[in-house]
Amino acid sequence: MQIKLKIWRQVNNTTPGFFEEHLLKKVTGDMSFLEMLDFLNNQLVLDNKEPVVFDHDCREGICGTCGVVINGRPHGPLSGVTTCQLHMRSFNDGDTIIIEPWRAKSFPIIKDLSVDRTAFDRIIASGGYVSVATGQANEANAIPIPKKDADSAFEYATCIGCGACVASCKNSSAMLFVGAKVTHLALLPQGQTERPQRAIDMVNQMDEEGFGGCTNTGACEVTCPKNISIEGIVKLNKEFIKANLS
Repeated sequence: MQIKLKIWRQVNNTTPGFFEEHLLKKVTGDMSFLEMLDFLNNQLVLDNKEPVVFDHDCREGICGTCGVVINGRPHGPLSGVTTCQLHMRSFNDGDTIIIEPWRAKSFPIIKDLSVDRTAFDRIIASGGYVSVATGQANEANAIPIPKKDADSAFEYATCIGCGACVASCKNSSAMLFVGAKVTHLALLPQGQTERPQRAIDMVNQMDEEGFGGCTNTGACEVTCPKNISIEGIVKLNKEFIKANLS
């Protein structure tokens, strides 16, 4: 099939960007979205033109590296998938696809579709860890965890830190990301040592990075490729309030 692309091009965060149009022929439905971008870049290289820079790594929906806004929606039209898991069969012959980077002050553009998401790393470093005893591994059943708690913790731990929640929020809020990271550790006995201070430290770092506040529009939940519930934000607020009262 034939696809018309309007792709954001920008040299760096200090220069103005623009949309560049390309007509891509012989696109197949079995191509992933990133393979389609590879196909485009191969053509650009053959034409002695600058290829489009975009983020990717595992291409299995695990790493959280990929992520672009496709026709106004982070990760594209499907729910519960990352950009690398999206296939061109989700589009029709003759479609125009508009491709943009995550747009958030806290995610400065590196080049074209690639953005700097190290703000998330700094939030994790501020409190997203646990204290553990080194040495011989404990027996697996040494710390019993109720299945309900284990399942809930796992659901929040599936957050891959891609930043779609930030890109979809009108305030560029990172509350769903922080909520997922704080909640999954709060539900486990291994996370109790730092629990009283974790929410305070991570929220403070989130604010320092310039992310906006949550207004409960729910866009983050809709675009999250791991379908993480907005209830994580409620749990984060509870953790933050309890930590400040203790």
